[in-house]
Amino acid sequence: MTVELHRMANGVRVVTERMPGLQSASLGVWVAAGGRHERVDQNGVAHFLEHMAFKGTTKRSALQIAEAIENVGGYINAYTSREMTAYYARVLADDVPLALDVISDIVLNPIFDSREIDVERHVILQEIGQSFDTPDDVIFDWLQETAFPDQPIGRTILGPAERVQGFHAADLKGFVHERYAPGNIILSAAGAVDHDAIVRAAEIAFGGLTERDGGVADPAQFRGGERRVEKDLEQAHFALAFETPGYRDDAVYTAQLFSTAFGGGMSSRLFQEAREKRGLCYSIFAQTGAYADSGLMTVYAGTGAEDVGELVHLIIDELKRAANEMSPAELARSRAQLKAGLLMGLESPASRAERLARLLSIWDMVPPIEDTVEKIDAVTTGDAREFAAGLVDRAQAALALYGPVSAAPDHAQLTGRLAA
Repeated sequence: MTVELHRMANGVRVVTERMPGLQSASLGVWVAAGGRHERVDQNGVAHFLEHMAFKGTTKRSALQIAEAIENVGGYINAYTSREMTAYYARVLADDVPLALDVISDIVLNPIFDSREIDVERHVILQEIGQSFDTPDDVIFDWLQETAFPDQPIGRTILGPAERVQGFHAADLKGFVHERYAPGNIILSAAGAVDHDAIVRAAEIAFGGLTERDGGVADPAQFRGGERRVEKDLEQAHFALAFETPGYRDDAVYTAQLFSTAFGGGMSSRLFQEAREKRGLCYSIFAQTGAYADSGLMTVYAGTGAEDVGELVHLIIDELKRAANEMSPAELARSRAQLKAGLLMGLESPASRAERLARLLSIWDMVPPIEDTVEKIDAVTTGDAREFAAGLVDRAQAALALYGPVSAAPDHAQLTGRLAA
């Protein structure tokens, strides 16, 4: 399997990886235009724009977009994250040209019909409302906002309802003009693909774009704090976050390995101590996510109102113990999980296409998978303990609580227990 990269004269990048033996391919357009690229008056527009891409273009109606892919047995979708918006499809090998034409069409030629905007506005408002009915979803938005207050990276991707109510075609077109610059666009494909054919098609589809400045994101500044919302729910929902390295820092692998060992699976410290030994909760986990210039290690748990205080104390105490006691066996198990997840993901063309786009956006190149494995293997038990000790010593955290949480310690008590 060979990764091939082509840079168009206007800045659009085309990256492919042929996977012998496959009869299908995944391809899509990834644009560096996510939630963290919005001004406060634009909050939610990147996500709104993603929805509108499927509501009609100058060439196709909304139904024709869906039928073009589904008539050949394919699948098309999109998502918005804090750093990217992606439009992607999976089709059989013979239908790659069709998929590329449809994807490029919805990205480059949306019509933003006012009636369709009103329809989709209602859909997004329903999505926002649904998020508030899903405590273990909304709590992560609150946690993000608490970690990075008054910053684009801290705002919800969906946007506030009052902002979404006011978006019109001019807002969508303005964001496209500001952020959908050629240098922010990556066309990525993996599976049964022909690199040269995709490059030729990409030159036709995107070659007419004029090179221009696509803007830069405001830097992330972790601050921490607390958001507590009391509500009569069955469970108390608790989320805690610490700042960790961004994905351009090799220490991100230490953070990932530590969080996996700490709370990444059934054999992890948190799961074993909190659920298996003490029965304090049904759901508990830790994970690490990274951005260009920062990251978060997040711990989440859902428990009964009477147990939330004990559970929060247990999490802090286990973190402090891990800084001194994490064993080589724990790290080895975490390393195996991380490497297996990475390598198993490479068996999917969709995962490969997304990985190519993500790495290209980070490094402007695609490092060999062997380099990533080598960096994972290089992390020592001492590195993991030192990482945990750094979290404890800084005693800086973001805290979000939702439900019957009156018995939970507040931010000052939590950081005080960290520092004790």
